[in-house]
Amino acid sequence: MSSYQKQFRVEPGTQVRLKDFDPEYADDHETKKHALTEIEVVRQRLDDLQYRLYAEQKRSLLICLQAPDAGGKDGVVRHVITSMNPQGCRVVSFKQPSPEELAHDFLWRIERQCPRRGEVVIFNRSHYEDVLIVRVHDLVPKKVWSKRYEQINDFERRLVAGGTHILKFFLHISKDEQLQRFKQRLDDPGRQWKISEADYSEREYWADYENAYEALLGKCSTNDAPWYVIPSDHKWFRDLAIAQIIVETMEKLGFEIPKPTVNIDEIRQKYHKMEKEE
Repeated sequence: MSSYQKQFRVEPGTQVRLKDFDPEYADDHETKKHALTEIEVVRQRLDDLQYRLYAEQKRSLLICLQAPDAGGKDGVVRHVITSMNPQGCRVVSFKQPSPEELAHDFLWRIERQCPRRGEVVIFNRSHYEDVLIVRVHDLVPKKVWSKRYEQINDFERRLVAGGTHILKFFLHISKDEQLQRFKQRLDDPGRQWKISEADYSEREYWADYENAYEALLGKCSTNDAPWYVIPSDHKWFRDLAIAQIIVETMEKLGFEIPKPTVNIDEIRQKYHKMEKEE
């Protein structure tokens, strides 16, 4: 198994330039077919590890997905996250804040959705929207959003101290690939519902979003809560890389199946007795 965990990790304090990352990178996998077997092995291991996390009931995992429009967040949820048992896994999508949410601190709605012990939670978009869209569109003054990087770091540090492990993935696609995916939506009646005017109008701010992403990746990738820049022009490689990083992280945590709280030998004897009587 390749160690994408090290390869795509943004080291703390790094000055990130997205132009240094190739969104078409696919390692030595030439095609989707070439990677399918490996993806399935990783998915099975992910299912087992999530079961152990749920059984242990001591720690939790928070996965944050950020990407440009059509970057593939839903695809990651569908192809990677669904290998986990829904009983201990939850996906949260953050849309435009409601009036109630706007009446609180920007992290209020985020904290309410954080994972409980034994749970995996995936944020489809996250608290990082408050240093992305608000910055690009001047929704709040710079003196406000510029303080949020450290506020986010403090928030995540507190989550980690409480037993929540955090992985953050930026799905890096090229501008040309985004346009191609928009065209696929236009041509596919089953996906036309996903089209909005904002998809195209936001492309005018591509460079501004790149600057905003570079800032948050550099300022908010920490040892406790690292960011990973995932090449995502090839959807199958994106899924493989993310699944492997999640598995590598969870394996290092060494989840332990708890010991039974009942006398197994006694229950086994009762079972054998019932079996003979029937």
